[in-house]
Amino acid sequence: MSELAAAQSPLVRYRESELSGVDFDATMPVLLQRIYAGRGIFSQQELSLKLAELPRPDSLRGLDAALDLLCDTLRQNQSILIVGDFDADGATSTTLAVLALRALGFQQVDFLVPNRFDYGYGLTPEIVALAQQSKPDLILTVDNGISSISGVLAAQALGIKVLVTDHHLPGAELPAADAIVNPHQPDCAFCAKNLAGVGVVFYLLSALRGRLREQNWFAETGLAEPNMADWLDLVALGTVADVVPLDKTNRVLVNEGLRRIRAGRARPGILALLELANKDRQWLVASDLGFTVGPRLNAAGRLDDMSIGIRCLLSDDPAEAHQLAVRLDELNQDRRLIEADMQSEALTLLAELDFDADNMPWGLCLYDQGWHQGVVGLLASRIKDKLHRPVVAYAEAGEDDLKGSARSIPGFHIRDAFDAIASRHPELLDRFGGHAMAAGLSLKKEHFPAFAAAFDEEVRRQLSADDLAAEVLTDGELEQADFSLEIAQQLRDGGPWGQHFPEPCFYGEFSVVQHRVVGGKHLKLVLGYGPSSEQVVDAIAFNTVEEGSVPAVPERVAAVYRLDINRFRGRESLQLMVEHLYL
Repeated sequence: MSELAAAQSPLVRYRESELSGVDFDATMPVLLQRIYAGRGIFSQQELSLKLAELPRPDSLRGLDAALDLLCDTLRQNQSILIVGDFDADGATSTTLAVLALRALGFQQVDFLVPNRFDYGYGLTPEIVALAQQSKPDLILTVDNGISSISGVLAAQALGIKVLVTDHHLPGAELPAADAIVNPHQPDCAFCAKNLAGVGVVFYLLSALRGRLREQNWFAETGLAEPNMADWLDLVALGTVADVVPLDKTNRVLVNEGLRRIRAGRARPGILALLELANKDRQWLVASDLGFTVGPRLNAAGRLDDMSIGIRCLLSDDPAEAHQLAVRLDELNQDRRLIEADMQSEALTLLAELDFDADNMPWGLCLYDQGWHQGVVGLLASRIKDKLHRPVVAYAEAGEDDLKGSARSIPGFHIRDAFDAIASRHPELLDRFGGHAMAAGLSLKKEHFPAFAAAFDEEVRRQLSADDLAAEVLTDGELEQADFSLEIAQQLRDGGPWGQHFPEPCFYGEFSVVQHRVVGGKHLKLVLGYGPSSEQVVDAIAFNTVEEGSVPAVPERVAAVYRLDINRFRGRESLQLMVEHLYL
């Protein structure tokens, strides 16, 4: 077992779950009631995930202006160019916008996704100049645009109208767009603040369908009124892949999308990506979208061109979609190799810096001239997980410039931290944006040391030493009778689980009956449980063995784990998915 893996095992804390006053169905197992209560759910009504539970879009600020703009564009038969982001949320947002707008009767709809290596993020003046080649009447941004001050001005100077849809946090100044739809903009009363970019697009175009219905557009044209729910597979994928909080609105959207995918009513590209990931769509859960489909889609934007992923999702031809999915799968394999090399280099760099518990920065900035710009976000996430502190990883973006990707820990709002640093040191940052837990920035290479110091200072200003102690919240210990396929299935069906609505995990102590290494770095175990440890269950701990090493596993271990069902050749068996192993 690697010393690093053992050393960074987090402290275990049990999630509080008071059952007095709850109002669940009497048939619901007490275990599941306790799990829901621990996540702030106390009634059966709160668990309802019907589409009718979605909040109405009426209170979205800017919605009426956006609908007027789109209706005018439609009736004048003008052209729309969709400018998206280069991640899975941006790809699904772009695909949804193209498909829905065409279904609503727009005749001239195209998309443009900036290549991150040439143009950077968002609606920049350079992207506007490229967009101008297709002479659009309206630019519709999806999953970006709220910080594109200069890009919007550049478009309007060319006579191009701009409709911004985004879900990122706005800065002090909003772009002077013709309309903005973003639940985070000031004075927006819409309650569902956690929508992903694709969720914002879904709400906008659902409202547009309603406006066109009121205007008798479908009766006038003989056009079949589209069912917006047909595209919830895209909404589910983008929402899960972007790791936004799964509040009730997002759980409704994801749940309905999963239902459609399981039934085979999904885009051929999504079904092809699932097939390549060896995932049976009939048993699909939210985490499968996040850990198998999302990374394959993201790989295009990280290493090549996200238009590959968008074309995969847009295709109605299963054969073409499969070909494009194969290309995405190959890119993802390349991404894994690049990421593994970068992670090894980062750990070597940390060792050379000779940090210990006393002198390691609280806010860590890492840079290597050979790192890949499209993968530094993943690297920051991995190092953050290992060291439990905010991390910014940088790659070169030209001779004098660096682009960084940041990941944070609970209690430290990374985008607001960048804002605070920019206020005190306006010379350091060229641009930044993002969310509480993830953000991006760019700066001059010469400013890297000064920014690293300012970042560490800001983390120390906001956090305490206790905040840097990693801990994992669990749902306590299971009774012996809970180790069953029935309970495992109930937990799978109890979701969708995800960010801020975590999949149930438990703590337990076990005897080790058997153990072996599989795949070079995964530990396969047979564990005994119960008073006498006579009952046994299979378990697997992924990525816990250093390549080529022989782990020394004691007779007893403690573990934080999830209950799962292993389906193999028509046989179902209980399996523990070990998240943390304590030797």
